[in-house]
Amino acid sequence: MEILNLYNITLIDGDGIGPEITQAVVEIIEAAGVKINWEKCLAGARAYEKFSDTIPEETIKSIEKNKICLKAPITTPIGTGFKSVNVALRRHFDLYANVRPSKNLPAVKTPFNDVDLVIIRENTEDIYAGIENKIDENTIHGVKLITRAGCERICEFAFEYALKNNRSKVGVVTKANISKLADGMFLNTFREVSKKYNNIETHEILVDNLCMQLVQKPSQFDVLVMPNLYGDIVSDLCAGLIGGLGVAQSANIGKSCAIFEAVHGSAPDIAGLGIANPTGLLRSACMMLNYIGEIEAGKNIEKALFEVLQEGKALTKDLGGNATSEEFKKEIIKKLAK
Repeated sequence: MEILNLYNITLIDGDGIGPEITQAVVEIIEAAGVKINWEKCLAGARAYEKFSDTIPEETIKSIEKNKICLKAPITTPIGTGFKSVNVALRRHFDLYANVRPSKNLPAVKTPFNDVDLVIIRENTEDIYAGIENKIDENTIHGVKLITRAGCERICEFAFEYALKNNRSKVGVVTKANISKLADGMFLNTFREVSKKYNNIETHEILVDNLCMQLVQKPSQFDVLVMPNLYGDIVSDLCAGLIGGLGVAQSANIGKSCAIFEAVHGSAPDIAGLGIANPTGLLRSACMMLNYIGEIEAGKNIEKALFEVLQEGKALTKDLGGNATSEEFKKEIIKKLAK
């Protein structure tokens, strides 16, 4: 008799549409035959309402114990209110590498049909370190924190990712012509690290030039590594090249822990209506399955998803159809059962 692995994984179902899309993803993973003991925890607005804390201690302890977490979108106030839970989790667990693949999906119409690139974003430094000082009523001092150690490990991660995933080219993205010290360190560190990977082609590009070229000819790019702020912006741009944040996938990886998450918002305006698209979280879950060694299950889910997209019979509204989240989920499960 076949013995299946049982995984203990922390599950944060988020705010807004989070619980709906999370339930769909959990059922799809179960249908793929992966046995997971989900430890359900709260973070974000719902956690604050219940515990007066956006990241309760039990959530932290669960992730520390399990080392793996799947996280739905969390509400983050803009300009006021509590600080970003996403940033806090990345810093607490030192999830220094954000991995955002962008590749065309079947039947999702976009201006380009040859996008296949990966953004590797440094995830803990830059202005996201949150170092801000109020000088006076009219002046704020914000610090762009870049360390050599942070540069080294993210550049090494990018090259190792390229090797493991049969990628042939790694580019470094900076604004070193203006930020000569901080971005200059990132660029020079990339050059030093690249000497250990002679079989991988390298190139250098300024972030503004990159953005222009991405919307002209994205097929020229492969793996791109960059500091935190540029990575945040450019990865969303690349999501737009393949259909938007609703279909984008993301992983935050550290030395001993990883959090896989949907990158779109919590969409409170459609919460509870049963029309949310779970694709982004599902694809992030496929990255999670690959990470824990359930590679075949991840491929099977992705294949089933692609078949549903290709047929176009059960697509949610954002994908151009009229299907409910439930109908979309059931169609994927049906494909898995074949």
